[in-house]
Amino acid sequence: MIHLQNYLIISALLFSIGLAIAVTKRNAILILMGIELMINAVNINLVAFSQYDPNHLQGQMFALFIMVVAAAEVTITLAIIMKIYDYFKNIDLDEINQLKN
Repeated sequence: MIHLQNYLIISALLFSIGLAIAVTKRNAILILMGIELMINAVNINLVAFSQYDPNHLQGQMFALFIMVVAAAEVTITLAIIMKIYDYFKNIDLDEINQLKN
């Protein structure tokens, strides 16, 4: 049996990697990937802690709901990034200054 501590270590590592990517990168797609890694780390925590819940399915159902919302978020965000690329021919967030005006 895998202990809860192992799940928490993997989740913290995944969240840290996602946070580092989201903070340090300027490419919009890489930032999106970092955010998705952080969301998956939260899902690992929910499923791991649901093993200790008497109703056992609440954490898993919430994780499934988060996956559905994350999938919708990714499709909308990628559509926005594609429109930004069509207009600016670039997805580097530092170089897109015309959105401020």
